[in-house]
Amino acid sequence: MLRAAVGGTAAAGAVLTFGGSALAAPGGGGLGVRPETPQAALRELARGNQRWRSLRQRHPHENRHIRQVLVSGQRPFALILGCIDSRVPPELVFDQGLGDLMTVRSAGGVLDEAVLGSVAYGVLELDIPLVLVLGHQSCGAVAAAVHAEETGEKLPAHIQYVAEQIFPAIDHSQHGAARVDATVSANARRVRDALAAEPDLAARVAAGRLAVVAARYELRDQFVHRLG
Repeated sequence: MLRAAVGGTAAAGAVLTFGGSALAAPGGGGLGVRPETPQAALRELARGNQRWRSLRQRHPHENRHIRQVLVSGQRPFALILGCIDSRVPPELVFDQGLGDLMTVRSAGGVLDEAVLGSVAYGVLELDIPLVLVLGHQSCGAVAAAVHAEETGEKLPAHIQYVAEQIFPAIDHSQHGAARVDATVSANARRVRDALAAEPDLAARVAAGRLAVVAARYELRDQFVHRLG
């Protein structure tokens, strides 16, 4: 059903904004007041990230009642496709709780059929209105891919597969640490475009029911910002 070919449009969700003081006001999300549109979902993530980076986390939707409510089903409002890096857990950096986010994580946020199928499940079966591809500063998988491409060195076992998925995103206009940093952003955009090109997802984007957005988390200040 799903294809990993890169293509599609960078315009997916182009009308949305992320970050900035206008989105910093307290707001709800998740159970009972689930954001139903891409715009509302993105605003709720921005509010949560504001709480996280200002050390005002609420740790929502963790109490006994919520745990019992969730036994009967789930209605997450966003799907985050991110890296396995232990410093970037989506539920924490967006200050969300049980039932709020569906998260899919792979080294470097790379795509394969299992990742694509997981994203499709969240969108098509749970009607999630927002898919956010989250790259991050100092990504080890991206650094390994850049090193392997520059040196021709083969990486151990299945790590080579991960690197090969990142190779097309490597920014050869940059050098050294700047190349790794630029490739982090380029890789997130490339994954976003691949997802937005999937026919089943593209149809929802065209209908305004879904946005596929690329973003990046900065370890130095914990800020998530939108990538164009």
